[in-house]
Amino acid sequence: MDSFRLQAPYEISPDQQQATNELLQNIENGKQRQTLLGVTGSGKTFVMANVIQKLDRPTLILSHNKTLAAQLYEEFKEYFPENSVKYFVSYYDYYQPEAYIPSKDLYIEKESQVNKAIENLRFGAMNSALTRKDTIVVASVSCIYNIGDPENYENKSLELRKGHEFNLTDLARELVAMRYVRDTYDFDTGVFRINGDTVE
Repeated sequence: MDSFRLQAPYEISPDQQQATNELLQNIENGKQRQTLLGVTGSGKTFVMANVIQKLDRPTLILSHNKTLAAQLYEEFKEYFPENSVKYFVSYYDYYQPEAYIPSKDLYIEKESQVNKAIENLRFGAMNSALTRKDTIVVASVSCIYNIGDPENYENKSLELRKGHEFNLTDLARELVAMRYVRDTYDFDTGVFRINGDTVE
């Protein structure tokens, strides 16, 4: 599927339709920046969903914080259940940058804790952006710190499709060549296991 299919339990209002039309017209005329104004609950997100459907282009929605990004992510998933809506925010649960306190001659090392579930969501967003045209990525400003060069990511990926047959030995070799580790017990990011004719 390569086109956006907006699904909502209500119709667009005349004011929302007018805002949608103006935004689309300005985009078609090459206007680089626009601001959609409206009070809380006026349907700005729904207007943007209509714009996305009409433009039919991959879309990045940038939020100023994780909380609003999560809310927008949930709303856009509801509006576009048949399309690829992804979430891309900082994967740190905790981050303490390195520091130096001159008065005490004290150096504090950087400390951080990565949330694996959010890291996987980031990888999912990157994969979808590279492989699908019907992608909406909802991100916080942390997305400006990239996940790496998309070309490197694409070169280090292996496409597996449902219904295709693979030789398990060849598949295992390819995964190891891509720096995956085969381990039967310790299953984590970057690790795969083979049990019978199943690869996880």
